[in-house]
Amino acid sequence: MSKRRIRITMSALLVAAAALTTAAPANALSTGGPLTDVRITTRFDLSAGQMPENIALLPDGTAYVTFAAGRQVARITPRGATRILATLPAPADGGVDTPVLGFPLTTGIVHVPDGTVYVLYATGTADLTGLWRLRPGAAPQRIAALPAGGLPNGLALDEHGEQLYITDSVLGTVWTVPVTGGRPTAWSTAPELASTGFLGANGAKVHAGALWVTNLDRGTLLRIPIRSPNRAGAPQVRASGMAGIDDFAFTGRGGDILAALNAPNTVVRIHPDGTSTPVLDAGDGLQNPTSVALRGNDVYVLSAAYTTATDPNLLRARLRRHL
Repeated sequence: MSKRRIRITMSALLVAAAALTTAAPANALSTGGPLTDVRITTRFDLSAGQMPENIALLPDGTAYVTFAAGRQVARITPRGATRILATLPAPADGGVDTPVLGFPLTTGIVHVPDGTVYVLYATGTADLTGLWRLRPGAAPQRIAALPAGGLPNGLALDEHGEQLYITDSVLGTVWTVPVTGGRPTAWSTAPELASTGFLGANGAKVHAGALWVTNLDRGTLLRIPIRSPNRAGAPQVRASGMAGIDDFAFTGRGGDILAALNAPNTVVRIHPDGTSTPVLDAGDGLQNPTSVALRGNDVYVLSAAYTTATDPNLLRARLRRHL
């Protein structure tokens, strides 16, 4: 993507996201919160479309990351070095018909133990939009087509490693696809997944017998029970009032969750009772945070700089043992 195209895209996103933005003063958070040793470990090239959108962690601390506007999947070592693993094919029209955003983008990512990586790709075209598989030493392959008029965004693997769940931020749908690929099934089209004008269902995680999904426009975190045999239960709103909520991660400490609030430039801690408190903000280096992941006590936060257009990065921190 050209620098000029990125500037145009950023301007459009800034207008679209303005209603979600709340002021976050620099260095607003005290050092007494749940995160310590906060630092930026990797910076990315905005002019090359390296807007990090989603992350999957390996046991050794290696991170697999999607670069939204670069149409790429990258590997980031524990020391912060970046290597591009794959670039997905560009649509013939340049991706101008991609819903809402107007450029082709890679979004959700999942890594499984055999080295396979699953990635979502939205282009606004029927020949490319869908679920892609990257195997070591092989070219990327689309294994499930998704509607060109949608925006596949969040990706989660079930607890048995057999099914993938995909949120569509435009169509307000959760799709499910076997890890082997094939025809997607509309798993849930509940009204709680719908957008209110920009983007709806977003981040996704499978946890404790349920699919948890955020809704960026509505500022909600939903719990959708997974019923046998792979049916969706009724969504339950577990937290609200967090406009711009994107991806999230469970801390492993009770029901606590860390979630990225994109336009507000904040990461919040969501408590089991649904209340939330900020733990990181722009003063820590956040630039439109998109994704949060944990490995033990190590916290990883991606910032895509979608609207700030400054310093996309990977921030790392340590989670205190006693929150």
